[in-house]
Amino acid sequence: MNNMTPVSKSTLRKVTTAAAIGNFVEWFDFAVYGFLATIIAQQFFAPDLAQAALLQTFAVFAVAFALRPLGGVIFGLLGDKFGRKRILSLTVLLMAASTTVIGLLPGYASMGMLAPLFLTLARCVQGFSAGGEYAGACAYVMEHSPNHKRAWYGSFITVSTFAAFAAAAILTYLLDTSLSEEQMSSWGWRIPFLVAAPLGLVGVYLRLRMEETPAFRAALAESDSAHAPVSETLRQQAGNILRLGAFIALTALSFYMFTTYFSTFLQLEGGMNRASALMVSTIALLFAAGACPVAGTLCDCIGRKKTIALTGTWVIISVWPAWQLASSGHLWAAIIGDLLLATGAVLSGVVTAALLSEVFPTRARYTASAITYNLAYTIFGGTAPLVATWLIAYTGSGVSPAFYLALVAVLALAGGLALPETSRISLHGEREVSQAGSRFSSLKAGADN
Repeated sequence: MNNMTPVSKSTLRKVTTAAAIGNFVEWFDFAVYGFLATIIAQQFFAPDLAQAALLQTFAVFAVAFALRPLGGVIFGLLGDKFGRKRILSLTVLLMAASTTVIGLLPGYASMGMLAPLFLTLARCVQGFSAGGEYAGACAYVMEHSPNHKRAWYGSFITVSTFAAFAAAAILTYLLDTSLSEEQMSSWGWRIPFLVAAPLGLVGVYLRLRMEETPAFRAALAESDSAHAPVSETLRQQAGNILRLGAFIALTALSFYMFTTYFSTFLQLEGGMNRASALMVSTIALLFAAGACPVAGTLCDCIGRKKTIALTGTWVIISVWPAWQLASSGHLWAAIIGDLLLATGAVLSGVVTAALLSEVFPTRARYTASAITYNLAYTIFGGTAPLVATWLIAYTGSGVSPAFYLALVAVLALAGGLALPETSRISLHGEREVSQAGSRFSSLKAGADN
């Protein structure tokens, strides 16, 4: 079923670390930009209209999401053609460099309109490179991992995502409380962006030292061309892209509702101050990071489709009490509400990391998974805070975003449960997905015996 030589545990640890560090840099940057949005608005846009400057700052934030699908297509093609390692080294280098540039950029007072222009260009590079990062990192780890523990190893990519948001929140909080307002505005805000430079260099170093994945080498040995053209990928994988995309819509929405929007919700609807809301979010993020390997073990034990069913059901059942608890204004109630949301985000994120690689064949894996992931995140993730804010304003109900999340969970169940069971299948060969259901059944029966 899989003729490839098993990868050693030491190699798996290095592979997982290299992939996770690059992913950490990506999400750390996105988190820092959101946490420091009010200061960035003051630094890079005309100071006469503060509200307009903040809106422009978030518009620049959205530009990064708009370019992610394009980056996913281009880096996906390159990754399927030249290998995972080279492209992942390039994406983390671009992310670290563009993040560092933001930390060094002169502000509006020094450069005038050139300041927001260069800020936008840096964000464009970040969004473009991020489009090839997550799906590629997942493929890199999954193609090294043993069949029966892919979700567990892949869960550490999700760990790095939540850890990046937690690190950004903690660093921002420490700077905010230890520096004066003048110090924070003049130079303190630059520190989190400059931290990306050494992290990125470590990520590049680790990735350049790694070998190509066994699955890619095997595919290259079987054919002169290891990659499939975009037209072939879209034609042959359209059904799986749509079905998996429907499930990743929940992953994207639950993630950004939990990580980005909920802190704002706690302040606006729960009446909390910024420090308390940040503390609640940090506790929930640390919980999420710690829970990912547990979710990965569960996913490997019960299979992907049961995990999908559990995830969708959990979100539908828990989202209403989560919002009610958060809007109560009580600290411990808000923490419990945030933990309920965190659980759904963890389950969906961990199973998504596995599905991105398992649903698609090796020749199209990087391209198809990057397209699917980035489109879903652009449509449902990037718009999550905006849609949630609009729903509250339109309906007059502070818990209306809960209904939106539950509705998307129903869509995710429909799409996710229509996918084949892919747990424990081999990622080597072109028929792996079509044979997934029967393989899993026989493997699980054998394991149970």
